[in-house]
Amino acid sequence: MDLSRTLAGIGAALLASALLANPATAAPGDAPSTRDFGNGPERNDIAALDSAALDSAAVSALSARTLSAGAPELSAGAPEPAWAITGRKGYPRQNSLPVWPVNPDDRSIKLGLVPYHAIAPKLNALQESSDRVSAEIAGTSAGGRDLYLVTVTAPESASEAARQDRWRQLIENDPGAARRDRALTAGYKTPVWINANIHGNEWEGTDGALRVIERLATATDPATTAFLRRSRVYVSVSLNPDGRVAGTRANGAGFDINRDFATSSQPESRMARDVVIATQPFVMLDEHGYTGTTLIEPATPPHGQNYEYDLYIKHALPNALGMEKAIQRLGHAETTRADIPFRDYAPGDWDDWPPIFTPMYAIYQGAVGHTVEVPLQVNNAAYNNLPVEELQRRSRINTDVAAATIEAALTYADTNRATLLADQIEQFRRGWAGEPSPTIPDGFVDGFGPEDRYSATFPRSYVIPAGTPAAARLVNHLTSHDVRVTRALTSFRLDGRHYGKGTYIVDMHQPKRGLANVLLEAGRDISDLVPQMYDISGWSHGLLWGATVDRSLRSLPRTPVATVTRAAPTGAVDAPRGRDLALSLRDGNDVRAVNELLTRGVKLRRTDAATVVVPADARPEAVALSKTLGVRFTAAPGRVKGVVFDQPAIAAAVSADELSALREMGFTVQPVSTALLNAGFDLSTIDTLIVSSGLSYAALTPAARGTVDTFLARGGGVLTRGATGANFNAAAGVLPVTATAGRGDANGVVTVTNEGPIVGAGSPGNSFIYSPLWFTVGSGVTVEQRYGTTPLVAGHWLPTDAGTNGPAQAAGQPAVVSGTTAGGGRAVLFGTEPLFRAHPKGLYAQYARALFWTTD
Repeated sequence: MDLSRTLAGIGAALLASALLANPATAAPGDAPSTRDFGNGPERNDIAALDSAALDSAAVSALSARTLSAGAPELSAGAPEPAWAITGRKGYPRQNSLPVWPVNPDDRSIKLGLVPYHAIAPKLNALQESSDRVSAEIAGTSAGGRDLYLVTVTAPESASEAARQDRWRQLIENDPGAARRDRALTAGYKTPVWINANIHGNEWEGTDGALRVIERLATATDPATTAFLRRSRVYVSVSLNPDGRVAGTRANGAGFDINRDFATSSQPESRMARDVVIATQPFVMLDEHGYTGTTLIEPATPPHGQNYEYDLYIKHALPNALGMEKAIQRLGHAETTRADIPFRDYAPGDWDDWPPIFTPMYAIYQGAVGHTVEVPLQVNNAAYNNLPVEELQRRSRINTDVAAATIEAALTYADTNRATLLADQIEQFRRGWAGEPSPTIPDGFVDGFGPEDRYSATFPRSYVIPAGTPAAARLVNHLTSHDVRVTRALTSFRLDGRHYGKGTYIVDMHQPKRGLANVLLEAGRDISDLVPQMYDISGWSHGLLWGATVDRSLRSLPRTPVATVTRAAPTGAVDAPRGRDLALSLRDGNDVRAVNELLTRGVKLRRTDAATVVVPADARPEAVALSKTLGVRFTAAPGRVKGVVFDQPAIAAAVSADELSALREMGFTVQPVSTALLNAGFDLSTIDTLIVSSGLSYAALTPAARGTVDTFLARGGGVLTRGATGANFNAAAGVLPVTATAGRGDANGVVTVTNEGPIVGAGSPGNSFIYSPLWFTVGSGVTVEQRYGTTPLVAGHWLPTDAGTNGPAQAAGQPAVVSGTTAGGGRAVLFGTEPLFRAHPKGLYAQYARALFWTTD
């Protein structure tokens, strides 16, 4: 390990602590960068509420336009269209952007920055005055606002643009031919992507990017003219306009978009995904704030083990050094240096391990990705407490930093275009060839040592049996991320197993094998490698999305195949006419189908926690749902009656991601919180109260506490998750259960054993944790699920300093429990995270079964 990096990281941490204790002693430019804990306390402390994502003036003025309703449905139907660069047009490709009404409440105005409603007029004016600028709407935010993409380049004829498209595709699809193509080497335009304002209350990336766009559009010097003949600059001007207007980190649906790239549950991250795939940039910047000192990646280890890291770091470090020089030339006292984590921090202090962040995701798509954090805080408490003059001074400096880093990155990309092109070709070539990633020697770049050496053993193939909504969902997800998938045209055997015709195959000899592997592999337990991690360290679509995913280390199936662009429909009604139908609740789409039928007034019966009986006369509705949701109805057993149930009335104090997942599954949910209960929220018509965020029994007024007590006394159901739920359970006396908490930053994929009849009924053998809990149970409580004997499969979970509360202590302990309350109601307590950030799709059904059970 590089001792200087270790000492630098320790010193930075100590200095940060000292400055927090006595901020007045900090000299300008001396404070190290700081980073908020990845999954902040808001997930447990702030309940998601219904709120208007658009201001009323905008809704009124633009009522004729179609506005997004938020999170996508779990439909198996046609996908939303992806933004694409190809077409028969040259450049400029100019569009008159619709103008949004003036909103005096836009939070950027106070900072002297460009409000959202002024962006379209500014871009329209630049398009009118310059043939170098093309602006378009490339997507729509969760709150319905336009997502702008600007392309800046010298004019191109339609044939010239088509040739650029062909070359870009050749680089990915036939890198050997691309490397030999002298015309491509000489004439391919260097693509650079700038992503700004992904966190809504980190504003200045937008303003810095607009400054650069304007300079490129209007400059008359020969150097700029020549640069634009050699380059295309793509700018996502504000990827989070909802947050920009409201002054929130999250988008209009309450999601942190910069945690969503592996899951792409939000329209903003899907737009960015489509842009990076279509433009295939050599270099990308993601402009953020605020870290006290400007911070420029590359990051510390652990580095993503599926990167072609040698091809990345050889450019990322010198590019960062160039950006540091650029901010130093600004002359501000606050920009005398930058923090470059790879150079300055200890392992684990600012990692690039998970693929959930924009730059890390972009690396898998062939880019050299950087997060840039502008220095001076203007959001949160600073926004409310600092004088306007000081806020605007800081914002001007931050805008200077954003613009300077963008300009420096453009210069690096242009100066090093030949090597960047060759290295992107090489990344894709290695994928097609199935070569192992090379061993990177110590000193490859300054500071590279054993602590930086991460690599994966890529399997030869993955196999995904077809026929379930989960398999179709996973395959569609992979193809939307430009992972190549084929479908077997005959049955075959692989590694001693038989697979039927139609089975999906992921041949790992493909250009973006790193992305394919990072999405499908189990992952890795990195607990012993670094002392802490910033955000999640484990994820796995292969283990957590509900599909069967088999890996073959050395073999590719021997069968003719067809390329898959969209998974085949999976649904059916497999029962004679006139026969009642059965639907097994194994997937979120199964749950959605049940809620759709209940909404249409169909009388359903439940024979057990996992089986719903549909009357024969509802067959037309079942057939329709089998087609749209991909679910499969079978013949119900004869003489089985079951219990008739209705759509539950649910009050939920939950985080935004949980609320989104519940609504994806078709549940009608009334958000609730401590404040709403104290304001008189009525629980008298509620079947089940969900508690996982923003509801404290101790903080309720006597009247509100009485409302909750009355609800419990009449047999109302309860479902909880996490520390907030466990605290509610203890304070309200719901079940005789004591919770034990693991370390707050523990997270990842775990093994579980399924025992109980509700959550444990056919659930997968893996689950997800973040700040895990386990339970000591009293009389009458059923253990539904336990942690496995060696719980952690992938992620980071250390014991406390006292050597307790780690995975060894959780092994075999109850992770999910159920029971009957003193009032005769039903309750389920989760110590796991089945709805976390809309990611673990394969766990949705177990949560829904628990929810239905508590409503009886």
